[in-house]
Amino acid sequence: MSRDAATAGRGSAVWDPAQYGVFGDQRGRAFGELIARIPAEAPGRVADLGCGSGELTVMLAERWPRARIEGLDGSPEMIAAAPAHPRVRFAVGDVRGWTSERPVDVIVSNAVLQWVPDHDDLLARWAALLAPGGSLAFQVPGNYDAPSHALLRDLCRSDRWRDRLGDALVWRPVRDAAGYFEVLAGLGCEVDAWETTYLHVLPGDDAVLEWVKGTALRPVLAGLGEEDSGEFLTEYGALLRDAYPQGPHGTVFPFRRIFVVARRPPP
Repeated sequence: MSRDAATAGRGSAVWDPAQYGVFGDQRGRAFGELIARIPAEAPGRVADLGCGSGELTVMLAERWPRARIEGLDGSPEMIAAAPAHPRVRFAVGDVRGWTSERPVDVIVSNAVLQWVPDHDDLLARWAALLAPGGSLAFQVPGNYDAPSHALLRDLCRSDRWRDRLGDALVWRPVRDAAGYFEVLAGLGCEVDAWETTYLHVLPGDDAVLEWVKGTALRPVLAGLGEEDSGEFLTEYGALLRDAYPQGPHGTVFPFRRIFVVARRPPP
């Protein structure tokens, strides 16, 4: 899902739950496939760190009907849009500072860590908070070098925009599945790591632009006024149309994602 960087993985951008919800089914697919691989039958305590607007967090309550679930996100706008659920407690907070006084059975973090530079130490802290037999499950986009992101970086650093946007993008390249395996296996975890490239077929005009408006563009738009945002989007949209031409069935948008489920060995 969406998540936070300087104040929980997303920077100072204002996040828009409605815009993030565009193409919600496609975005949510990775979350479902991640939690399907978590080897937990009846966890008591579950944390969703970087929970966004919370719709996917509720899926955790549906899967584990005895669990008490904590949802944390750095965006007040996202948390304000979270649905009410009797076993889910949502809060605004920084995932980098999150801790727990008691061991946690499952920690989930969906599309967050790409906003947190140098997050190996954070993974180690989260793994240390797991109960014996507990699982840490996370998913990150692996499309840093895709045209959608490469074009955005280049445009931000162009002569027209670099004075205002040269440092707007705070996300960094993530590890591949093998890299995360080495990190978490080195902490003594049993690790299931894999990668998937989805071919999202997006309907409508300027579909890829609409997709990135909900995620990668948020810190960029936060640095621009309304008039300049319109100019930037016009320029970026034209580049995206060339890179991802609309076809008879929609716009094909390849999207690579990296998945990890790390389990602390049982006693």
